[in-house]
Amino acid sequence: MSAGPSDPADIRAWQRLDERTTTSGRIVAGDVPRLAALGVAHVINLALADHPEALPDEAAMFAAAGIAYSHIPVPFDAPDETHLAALRTALREGPQPVHVHCILNWRVSAFFYRLHRERGMAEPEARALMAQIWEPETSANPHAAAWAGFVGRAG
Repeated sequence: MSAGPSDPADIRAWQRLDERTTTSGRIVAGDVPRLAALGVAHVINLALADHPEALPDEAAMFAAAGIAYSHIPVPFDAPDETHLAALRTALREGPQPVHVHCILNWRVSAFFYRLHRERGMAEPEARALMAQIWEPETSANPHAAAWAGFVGRAG
């Protein structure tokens, strides 16, 4: 699904999945009020806090904007089922609309591929959404095999 007319498509790897769910790569300080203006009620971050492109004090910045915040740090070389379970819980229990991000939107797109498949989305449709961001099976990234395996566990 493409960005809506008021979506900040200049945020790295922005993707609107539905009316209640958006995703992206890294967030910068100026994006916090932009997400608030869109009505985002909850931000979930899958990136590691010590990544060089991570936004320092991200949780505090979103709290100051009145946005709930969840951090589920997913090591890029080792995504696992506990991370997916934590994301399921955060999505189910947190307020909506939600914005989920990491650094490049690679983690997020792979996780949503799995979620889409669990929720009954046809494989080609789920694959096409992920492929708008990246394709772990064909990526030259040294950790892509871990992600191809993670994606391959979809039912």
